[in-house]
Amino acid sequence: MDKIEINHLKTENRNSRTMNLDMMSTMELLHIMNEEDQKVINTIKEALPQIEKSIQIVIRALNQKGRLIYMGAGTSGRLGILDAVECVPTFSTKDEVIGIIAGGQKAFVKAVEGAEDSENLAAKDLDKLHVCENDVVVAIAASGRTPYTIGALKHAKKKNVQCISITCNKNSILSKYADVAIEVDAGPEVLTGSTRLKAGTCQKIILNMISTASMVGIGKVYGNLMVDMKATNLKLMERAKRIVMESTGCDIDIAARMLELTDYNSKVAIVMILTGITKEEALIRITENHGFIRKCIS
Repeated sequence: MDKIEINHLKTENRNSRTMNLDMMSTMELLHIMNEEDQKVINTIKEALPQIEKSIQIVIRALNQKGRLIYMGAGTSGRLGILDAVECVPTFSTKDEVIGIIAGGQKAFVKAVEGAEDSENLAAKDLDKLHVCENDVVVAIAASGRTPYTIGALKHAKKKNVQCISITCNKNSILSKYADVAIEVDAGPEVLTGSTRLKAGTCQKIILNMISTASMVGIGKVYGNLMVDMKATNLKLMERAKRIVMESTGCDIDIAARMLELTDYNSKVAIVMILTGITKEEALIRITENHGFIRKCIS
């Protein structure tokens, strides 16, 4: 196996504040971790222009029936999967947002030896998805040098797919293959090289921004309410009633009745209440207005 050089990576540097980590009291350690975590917010703020560009790319892809595909290894891959699967109950996505981890689903709970070191494996994973130019691939790697993610963007480029990278080191190798490179630097970890800490927090926040803002951009939100939420359990059914009530000013009895009539489709129920039209007419209007409730009721 070829030797790799990681000494220059900020994510691998030792944190001067925690050189005696093993000698600290628990409270001392917690204070330092809390102070170090606060750096995450400021470093992400510096990357907001690149995050905005990425979101515009994702919105265009989703509006063209394309997919948002997250790819990463280890912690980065797990964070991508986490964001993707949470889009299902929150925004009723089906296959629009996908998370892929090097080594497959089993790698989510147990490391798969050598998976992150294979560029070819990433290409195969994308081919299984039949990736096309309407899609967008987001490669996530704290180091910015993970071969799996580099292979993902290289292969995506060959397919004329828009590419975004998320790294926690500046001027990374991965960034060179991205149409938009999101680079954040929160400094060395409290525990040297443990990028599940500040780097992982950076990645999670950025993924939250990308998915949430993109879903707002394709009409899956009304005000600040999850109007495309799937009511798959009793708690979410109650939340759906609250969403309808907040959106329309109706009482709980009307909200419950309209949700039952629409198979707990909050959007349809809201449009029906606010406009007085039938379920069938509401469905047509929502389709014609690409899911945006405000356009349906204006």
